[in-house]
Amino acid sequence: MKKPPKPPNPKRRLHIAIIIGVVIIAAVVAVNYYLDQANITGQRFGDNLASIQSELKNQTIGFDANLTMYEKGQISKDQMLNITDAHVAAMQNILASYDSLNPPEPFIASLQLFKLSTQTQLESDNLLKEWIQTGDNSTRAKSDQLLQQSFQYEMSALQSFNNAKSGSNSQ
Repeated sequence: MKKPPKPPNPKRRLHIAIIIGVVIIAAVVAVNYYLDQANITGQRFGDNLASIQSELKNQTIGFDANLTMYEKGQISKDQMLNITDAHVAAMQNILASYDSLNPPEPFIASLQLFKLSTQTQLESDNLLKEWIQTGDNSTRAKSDQLLQQSFQYEMSALQSFNNAKSGSNSQ
């Protein structure tokens, strides 16, 4: 003879419901944690990039002030060459700091453009040093062209950064 089927155990159903609830809550917590970590990583990258850009801006402003003083005859050629050497070394350090950044995927292109802008500015500064040494105005013109190109790269980098920040993939 067959035994009649057991009626469902209400305690067992309750246990299963509790387990399902715990799994759902754990999944929600895990997803929120992942999203928070992504936001923290993005924020850290943005802060570090802003720090590098601020250092670059300050270095450039200081160098431009010295260059103006040189052009007005307030700084000797030898002094300006020493200032330029120190500036180029500082720019190389700034350029190297981009390599220490770990950008989130959407920001890789903007980081590459910021780095390209700084590399181009460094090339411009090296030509400017050559102009100071030789007085060759064609070298100064090339330096100015590279500086303009550097500015264009920086504008593209800012646009790319803002697009990535807003979640847009258009560039």
